[in-house]
Amino acid sequence: QVQLQESGPGLVKPSQTLSLTCTVSGGSITTSYYAWSWIRQPPGKGLEWMGVIAYDGSTYYSPSLKSRTSISRDTSKNQFSLQLSSVTPEDTAVYYCAPNEVVPMDYWGKGTLVTVSS
Repeated sequence: QVQLQESGPGLVKPSQTLSLTCTVSGGSITTSYYAWSWIRQPPGKGLEWMGVIAYDGSTYYSPSLKSRTSISRDTSKNQFSLQLSSVTPEDTAVYYCAPNEVVPMDYWGKGTLVTVSS
């Protein structure tokens, strides 16, 4: 079964760039699913879809985050990454990588908490 794992720093300073990587094992980011997404959940709030990268490298972003968000991939490493620039404490959240399809959360990465604080 395909498994996903988020990695990256758990603490980022305000105004800096948040960078996370999702490593996919047991499958391929170009063939296992049509697209892959980043989703986050701030404390006390619901899930927020951030953006997606499709099997061909095409990207789409949430309008509210588009100006600050970049998703890229490295097919040779079976990884895709998230960069969120100019972060503020409101960007503190658990960040998940997941297939961009309706699947059980067991199919997602387990999530990683990123705290934005000076």
